[in-house]
Amino acid sequence: MTFAATILTLYPEMFPGPLGHSLAGRALTEGKWACETVQIRDFATDKHRTVDDTPAGGGAGMVLKCDVLAAALDSVAAENRPILAMTPRGRPITQSRIRELAAGPGVVMLCGRFEGFDERLFEARPQIEQVSLADIVLSGGEMAALTILDACIRLIPGVMGAASSGVEESFETGLLEYPHYTRPVTWEGRTIPEVLRSGDHAKIAGWRKASSEADTRLRRPDLWERYEGARVQSASGAQRETKDDRR
Repeated sequence: MTFAATILTLYPEMFPGPLGHSLAGRALTEGKWACETVQIRDFATDKHRTVDDTPAGGGAGMVLKCDVLAAALDSVAAENRPILAMTPRGRPITQSRIRELAAGPGVVMLCGRFEGFDERLFEARPQIEQVSLADIVLSGGEMAALTILDACIRLIPGVMGAASSGVEESFETGLLEYPHYTRPVTWEGRTIPEVLRSGDHAKIAGWRKASSEADTRLRRPDLWERYEGARVQSASGAQRETKDDRR
């Protein structure tokens, strides 16, 4: 099954862009994923091909017109593919959602510009999933779409050299990934931790787990809180199952 990406955008020349290179580019050439763009402006009905207008109620900037966007979106055969709209008002994308998308038939992605979308688009097309890349504001949704696509493509079977490369990553287990080192053993007076040179795989695994936990607790207390909550919940569930087995 080919992962099919359809991107609705005012700048189709931005795709595949960087995804035409490296692992993603090779996978595109090999047919592991496909990239199609739809020019939103083609669905404007006036002679000026207008896609935006001034905000109702006043204010700076311009807003993408719901009638043009809906016409562009309705022209695409989604075929059970999720429809994602790139907007800072959306729900933050997560690695677990990326894995779900990568395991499916592909995505339809709607890239915003200017001040964003006319809200009536989402009211009229409730199947649209509004997603945000991060708590930042970009010039448009294209860069967010490229990033999300990259995250999906690398998980398609056969894209990465080693299947385990996609498992031991930050966010996959709820933690940040452990630190990495490589040769030379000593550089500017700094040496690779001895445990990583010991050859003792159990000790190495323990060091990596402890490092992941320590870094997550220090750098991402939000992730650590969720991780701890999930671990406590899992432990409570295991205790309940044990008690039930003893009855």
